[in-house]
Amino acid sequence: MDHNMLDECRAVYLTAEDLRVAASILYNAYHDDPLFIASFSCSDKVAYEQKLRAAIREELNSLWQQKQALIGLFDQERLVGVAGVITQDVPLGEGRYWHWRLKMLLGTGWQSTQALMKKEACILERLPSERCGILQFIALAPSEQHKGLGHQLVQAVVSWCDEQVALDGIGVFTTQETHSHLFTQHQFVSLGELVIGTVAGQLLFYASQKDE
Repeated sequence: MDHNMLDECRAVYLTAEDLRVAASILYNAYHDDPLFIASFSCSDKVAYEQKLRAAIREELNSLWQQKQALIGLFDQERLVGVAGVITQDVPLGEGRYWHWRLKMLLGTGWQSTQALMKKEACILERLPSERCGILQFIALAPSEQHKGLGHQLVQAVVSWCDEQVALDGIGVFTTQETHSHLFTQHQFVSLGELVIGTVAGQLLFYASQKDE
C-alpha cells in the first residue's frame, strides 16, 4: 500500500468475538439497500429493521459455521470494515440448507427468505462456472467512509480469491454506480445488467489471478 494513512490497517479473518461488531457495521451499511428493501417489503420501519438485523445475523453465523471467508479490516484493534464471500462448496440459492431456511424464515418471514434465495439463484446462473464465489456483503463503518479504506477492503478480497486454488473468481451484484466503479478499479468486469425481482443492477466478476 502506498497510502501512508492506510498502513496501520490490516485485513485478517474475523473471529467469533468479532461477529457482533461486524453485524452492526453491516446493518448500518445495508439499511437503505434497495435489494433488502424490496426483499423484505415492509411498510413498517421497525419491522423492516428487525428483519434486516435477523438476516444479517443469520448470514454471518452461517458463513462462520460453514467456514466461509469472513474478512475484517482493522485499524489497530478496532474493526472498521467487513467482507464475506460464500463459495459453491456450500449449497446456495434453492439448495440452501434447511436449518438456514428455518432460521431465516423465523427471523424474516417466508417471502423474504424466498427473495434472498432467488437473489443467489439469479447470480449463480450468470457466473462463468460452478467454481465461483459470491461476495455476499462488503461494508465500512459509517465513520470510516471516504478515507480510501474501501479500496483496501476490496483488495483484501481479491488477494484472498487469488490464493484459493479451487476458485475461478468472485461475483458481486451492485446497485450503485459508485460501488461498481470501486470494484472495476480492482479488475472486476461487468457480466451485464441483472434484474433481481424489481431491483436492477450490475453483476460484476473478478477472475482469479493464479500465480503461474
